[in-house]
Amino acid sequence: MSASRKTVLIILAFFAVYVIWGATYMLNKIAVSQLPPFFLASVRFLIASIIIFIIAKSLGISLAITRKQLLNVSIAGLLFLTLGNGLAVVALKYIDSGFAALEISSQPLVVLIMMRILLGKKIKTMSFIGVVLGFIGIFLLVSQKEIISKDGQILGMVLIFICMLCWAYASIFVGKADLPKNHFVNTGYQMLAGGIMLCIVSLCLNEPWSLPNVWQNNVKWSMLGLILFGSIIAFTAFNYLLKEVSPEKVATSTYVNPIIALILGWWILDEYISLQSIIAAAVLLTGVYFINTKRHFKFRSIGR
Repeated sequence: MSASRKTVLIILAFFAVYVIWGATYMLNKIAVSQLPPFFLASVRFLIASIIIFIIAKSLGISLAITRKQLLNVSIAGLLFLTLGNGLAVVALKYIDSGFAALEISSQPLVVLIMMRILLGKKIKTMSFIGVVLGFIGIFLLVSQKEIISKDGQILGMVLIFICMLCWAYASIFVGKADLPKNHFVNTGYQMLAGGIMLCIVSLCLNEPWSLPNVWQNNVKWSMLGLILFGSIIAFTAFNYLLKEVSPEKVATSTYVNPIIALILGWWILDEYISLQSIIAAAVLLTGVYFINTKRHFKFRSIGR
């Protein structure tokens, strides 16, 4: 591959990881305005997994998986997608997409603390500063009177926090689990397992199911964007970047996604951005930067 073509592909991949993943918060917010959250998420990931398997098969990639790997991808799918993404979509019924993205940006902080508790991993000085800044940023974010006073806001924030706990534990789990070696196939099986479990939860909760022909046009486009761009293109771009550039550069999506989500939420959904939220974002993302500096742990982003 020529250097110029490779450069173009890297730029396009970064655009996908930065903008598309940042836009998924807005897309989920639009879709959940008409569709039940667990039904929405199950449709998204089941269709995405089928498309991934079709692409993998057409490329001659083996879909073989052992029993142990199947169990592990099911656990990862449960934590990342059924609980992580499913509850995040539920939370978006109560809180703004930009606010959710900002709260979720503190995920590296949760992972770091969980690694300290579960694995006894030492928190280095730079990371400790990041943890302190992260807590300050979260406090500034969630302590706003105009947010706390709204119906359902606290429930939404709690659900997002549970999502982060699930993602944090899943990130630690997949680091040691026996999973399919091919990242594309691994993602497909996680999405299939997570989608099936989301479907079961939706049925147990008696969520009303519907066909696309009765969906509003903006919901149809949002679902299409979540499946093709959020679940397939962006994650493929993420795996491509991990092979072509340093993990530290790929991790910059942690800082860019919430900014994209805030801008799109304000521009398209008319979401309000307070000065305190902007300050909280600056403090929180600075904390995340300190945590990611010279880190030895790869944060997973499949939950988006």
